[in-house]
Amino acid sequence: MANKLFITDTILRDAHQSQAATRMKIEDMLPALEILDSVGYWSVECWGGATFDACMRFLNEDPWERLRAIKKAMPNTKLQMLFRGQNILGYKHYADDVVEAFCKKSIENGIDVVRVFDALNDTRNLEAAIKFVKQYGGMCEPALSYTVSPVHDIDYFVRLACDLEKMGADTICIKDMANLLLPYDAYKLVKKLKENVGVPIHLHTHNTAGTGDMTNLMAAEAGVDIVDCALSPLANGTANPSTEAMVATMQGTERDTGLDLKKLSDAAAHFRKVADKMKAEGTLDPKVLNVDPNALLYQVPGGMLSNLISQLKQANAEDKYYEVLAEVPRVREDFGYPPLVTPTSQIVGTQAVLNVLMGRYKMVSKESKGLLRGEYGQLPGKVNEEVRKIAIGDDEVITRRLADLLEPELEKYREETKDIAKCEEDVLSYALFPQVAQKFFETRGKAPEEAAPKAAAKVDANGARVLYVEDLS
Repeated sequence: MANKLFITDTILRDAHQSQAATRMKIEDMLPALEILDSVGYWSVECWGGATFDACMRFLNEDPWERLRAIKKAMPNTKLQMLFRGQNILGYKHYADDVVEAFCKKSIENGIDVVRVFDALNDTRNLEAAIKFVKQYGGMCEPALSYTVSPVHDIDYFVRLACDLEKMGADTICIKDMANLLLPYDAYKLVKKLKENVGVPIHLHTHNTAGTGDMTNLMAAEAGVDIVDCALSPLANGTANPSTEAMVATMQGTERDTGLDLKKLSDAAAHFRKVADKMKAEGTLDPKVLNVDPNALLYQVPGGMLSNLISQLKQANAEDKYYEVLAEVPRVREDFGYPPLVTPTSQIVGTQAVLNVLMGRYKMVSKESKGLLRGEYGQLPGKVNEEVRKIAIGDDEVITRRLADLLEPELEKYREETKDIAKCEEDVLSYALFPQVAQKFFETRGKAPEEAAPKAAAKVDANGARVLYVEDLS
């Protein structure tokens, strides 16, 4: 790559996911897409993460249709998505045939760059996605899920990056979802990666703790190739650092981005109105716009914060917010220091809520049990065996690649949807979110007032209120 610093803009995905629980509609995007397409970004992140679920669950939109509409309006810009390895965009492991079909259809419908990560940095969970993205002509960007713990140091991440390069990475992303990568550490990590890895390095951070801009700047000084930023109306706070600020900072230096601030300003003018509308609707909570250096203590990513707030609101326990935040690192230590990113962020966050509301491990979620049983892959550090015993009793812990234990399942999903799916994309929507997709297929194309209301909470068999957990990657 040339010496200029390249920018990926997250305005169409992570920015509104982190600040407004992924509630931006396609109609809010379309008027600005022509300008965005003319800016000259390295890529625009617009799909994956929570957008898929939220489109169907809350917006009565077909996520595949959204992708096609964006591709049509932005033919000159690489479109990027976030993909959770063997979990795809769902919350469980899928068989390799479903991973293959999803990679194929994502690329056919307009995705160019697939950022693929595993919450535990278990490379076995990335194998299939890397292979199939490349097989179908996509650019594969595996990610290092960055975190800070006694087991995660610079050498750990460099070893991981070297493994990913051998597996076929086209670029490698440092995915700092909780804004834990401090500026001087970013400099050291990028320097060491550039010395040991031949493919471009892409940095993704947030501004939750207020250090994101400085982290991007120090990474740029160390030679990072690409950084993620968000247009200013939905930047900062729990979202990504501002695009305009980064472009202005680098102007006239050898890392000048070459992007036009006037075009960025025109695009921002549109998204300012969208942000104002979401504030008025209550989907954009002002709490997530502030900088909170406590994020460095709690290690909680931006989307997870907005989700904890909504969980506690629904349980009428907003006053417990800081208690829950303090409980998160304790649960994380008990669980062997998983990085906090989807789905582990939801699992640890929800368990912290349950611990505060019900008493420590008096109620253990199904997902917490799965994590401790090895259903998500190998936990990086030592697990608190007392907690594991409470959660799973004498169950055996899985130590092999979980997908090897799964039978092919695509045909089963095709059979289950033969009367409701109009195309292969519908089958995949159903595979990932069966109940949500079924409801969506019934209401698709109807006016919003005709669409069925979407439940935000349900009562489990024991009468306990279980909150729907939104995506937080």
